[in-house]
This record gives sequence, C-alpha cells and structure tokens, in this order.
Amino acid sequence: MSATISSINYCPVKSVSFQTIENCEIKKNIGIIGDRVFAFAKDLDLEQAKLFEKSPDDRKGKWNKVLTLKNSPALNKYNFLFKDEKLRLTLKGQEILTIDINQLSEQEALSSKIIELESSLKQPIILMKNNNFPFFDTSISNKLDFVNSVSLLNIQSINDFQKKIDQEIEPSVFRGNMCVDGIEPWIEREWIGKIIKINNVSFKVEKNIPRCVAINLKPQTDDNSFNLLQSLKKTYNHFEMGIYLTALDDGNISIGNTIDI
Repeated sequence: MSATISSINYCPVKSVSFQTIENCEIKKNIGIIGDRVFAFAKDLDLEQAKLFEKSPDDRKGKWNKVLTLKNSPALNKYNFLFKDEKLRLTLKGQEILTIDINQLSEQEALSSKIIELESSLKQPIILMKNNNFPFFDTSISNKLDFVNSVSLLNIQSINDFQKKIDQEIEPSVFRGNMCVDGIEPWIEREWIGKIIKINNVSFKVEKNIPRCVAINLKPQTDDNSFNLLQSLKKTYNHFEMGIYLTALDDGNISIGNTIDI
C-alpha cells in the first residue's frame, strides 16, 4: 500500500477549534491557509498583546501568555468556525456567539463571553490574528529553529499505540493537520531531514512532535483523565507522536493524495 492522506484538519483558533476538511491550500513557509491564525492572549495588556501578535520573536518561550489546552483545559469543550470574516463560537454544535473579526468591539465581546462562560479564566483576554505568522506551537517554542509548521500523523502509529495500551484513542487528541494511512507504524520517524511530496507540494520533515498533557483531554471535554502522555513514555520511552513539516511550495492538497518520499 502507498502512503495516502486520510484526513486533513485545521484549527482557526489555537487550542480551541478542530475542523476536518476535504482539501486545503498550502502557502510556502507558512503551512495550511487559515490554520491557527487566531489565538487568545492572556495576562497581557493591549500593547503587549499587539507585540505578541505581530512577531514570533516576541512569543518565544511565552507559553503562559496565550490560552492553550495545557493551561486552560476548559477550552476543549468549545469550537470555532471561521468563514467570510465571521468567527463563530459553538458548544456541542450550538452557536453561542458570532462576531465580525474586523470590529474591535465585537472582538472584545467575544473575549468577555469566554470569560463569562469559564470563570476560571481571568481578564484580560485579547483576541489576536496573524495570517503570515500563525500561532503554531513552533512559533512559541524557544527550542526550534523553524517558526511555521504543518503537523502530520501516521494513523498506524496511533493504532499501534492504542493496541498496546488496550485503549481506544481518537486521532483528534493529537490535533494533527494531516493524517496518513497505508504505511507501517512509526516509519514516519525515519523521514526526519528528508523531503516529501504531496500532490507535487514539497515539505521538509523537521522533527518528531513532542507531546504535552493536552493529549490527556478526552475529545470535546475538559476531562483530563486519559493519561496518554504517561502511557506514551511507558510504552515507547518517548513523548512523541507525529512529525513537523515545513512547506517548501505553494499548492493544494486533498484527501486521497499520496506521499512521495
């Protein structure tokens, strides 16, 4: 069997939304258009948030200055849909609030609504947006020399993991942009440093993806009793699942496309 793209996913808002799509547009040195272009700053004033928003250099290592599932697991219950400059917040498929992202007053209303819904989150929360430098983990990490990224998961690696721990695992807990099927478990770890092509779009395979406690959250809940992180370490002696890619070309990718190494 050949390596085939089995699903494509993106998150308009970092750590909150997760959406499956049939195809996506890839931008060189950025990744999937629309992926993680929004994020919520926390414990920053407006001027500080604007710096964080504009430049990855001002984000490095500042994980505690942006809402993530690691520091705010309550967000895992919610989802965002972004279309035609409208950002819609939903819970269990029901709309809570829709805003025009170009209106500052509506951005502020969204932040206020989230604080209203989740009292554990404290003010200020500020919505940020950057199309050219999205809010990827790789743009915040101070341990990586690449900023923008696409994440790829091997479905058979996840299957191998769930068989070994005798526990069903929904691939969405790893929040991968692309899932690939049709290859042996963990063979993607041998691609590090290589160039792969998907529908004639080239990607450099940068490194394995280190995982954090966010994978302990059960899908669409704030229940963090999954304990997958410890199980990864116990089973494989590492905390990794998936690989980071850097896009080297513009192009389009669809479900069913094959991967050339």
